[in-house]
Amino acid sequence: MPDRFIYLDHSATTPLDERVVAAMMPYFSEIYGNPSSVHRVGRKAETAMEDARDKMAKILNCRPNELVFTSGGSEGDNLALRGVALASKQLGRGTHLITSPLEHHAISRTAQQLEEVFGLPATFLQPDRAGNITPDMLREAIQEDTVLVSLMLANNEIGTILPIAELAAVAHEKGVYFHTDAVQATGQLDVDVQKLGVDLLSISAHKFYGPKGVGALFVREGVPLLPSQTGGSHESGRRSGTHNVPLIVGMATALEIAYAERDQWVPHFIDLRDHLIDGVLSTIPDVELTGERHDRLPSHASFVFKHVNGNTLLMHLDIKGIAASSGSACKTGNPAPSEVLLALGYDHNGAMGGLRLTVGRHTTHADVDYVLEIMPKVIEGVRRFSGVSA
Repeated sequence: MPDRFIYLDHSATTPLDERVVAAMMPYFSEIYGNPSSVHRVGRKAETAMEDARDKMAKILNCRPNELVFTSGGSEGDNLALRGVALASKQLGRGTHLITSPLEHHAISRTAQQLEEVFGLPATFLQPDRAGNITPDMLREAIQEDTVLVSLMLANNEIGTILPIAELAAVAHEKGVYFHTDAVQATGQLDVDVQKLGVDLLSISAHKFYGPKGVGALFVREGVPLLPSQTGGSHESGRRSGTHNVPLIVGMATALEIAYAERDQWVPHFIDLRDHLIDGVLSTIPDVELTGERHDRLPSHASFVFKHVNGNTLLMHLDIKGIAASSGSACKTGNPAPSEVLLALGYDHNGAMGGLRLTVGRHTTHADVDYVLEIMPKVIEGVRRFSGVSA
């Protein structure tokens, strides 16, 4: 076993903040009522839940009733895409969707299913090599029957930040709704929905030191949304199911902490990220940074290594006590090449050699120095094993 363990996979998930744990605890065993119940225990739970909704609405700069609690980012993305697309079809407003091959599968595969099963056509915009999509690209793709555009604020695999406010403005010029997956961005970037100009926005608590299994979808008032999960009248009929009060309280607490301390942590992330990027590019041959160099998620560094299988690399790094990812966590262990890297124009071998390193609050300069000491040796060993020397 290695002498030390360094976690550089914060884009996959973050550790639960102890302050969040403390905020959640009473709602597991003391204030355990169903918030839909009318008795006092239920009312206390409802009060806690609505307080959490109010706190989150202030940070997102929206009305509390515009927030729908979900089980996480994937459900929020699904609800946004399906909800608007199917409601618009029902209302006869159009059926065409626009997204990108760089989106999380919760968007891209949902768009594919909507097209194949429900007959709702989708256009996938082609980004440039760094993952950028411009307003002009979007403007050219909008059709007369386009109802929704969905483009992520910050990419989970390559870290590139899109100009969402400009893109949303283009959509609105044509009367088209705009959704952004802000799962990776929340806690690090500004997610003020008024500044972004979006109609829908998805977040997930475990990306900003909150609990897993809970998230939220902002739905601007007036946006048609057909619920994917039917049953009771929870969330104003937009998402049925008994609320998970402890997790909702935890999510709101984590979001408050993240934005109260953002000015402290974002410079820390950027400093460590840039140290990682500069160190890898200067000490390891045949490597390319993926995504934008500076206009990228503060905590995020990502690379393509020639003559390296990303999953083999992950195993060797793990042996050395370094936890990383070959792209998005959903792809870890999958021998197939990264769909995102293929969409960016990398060949099959290049798309097999992706690595993502994402820093967090507890990451130190000493941690990064250790990684930069170990990485060249690991890469050299993996290449030698594969029969290719740099």
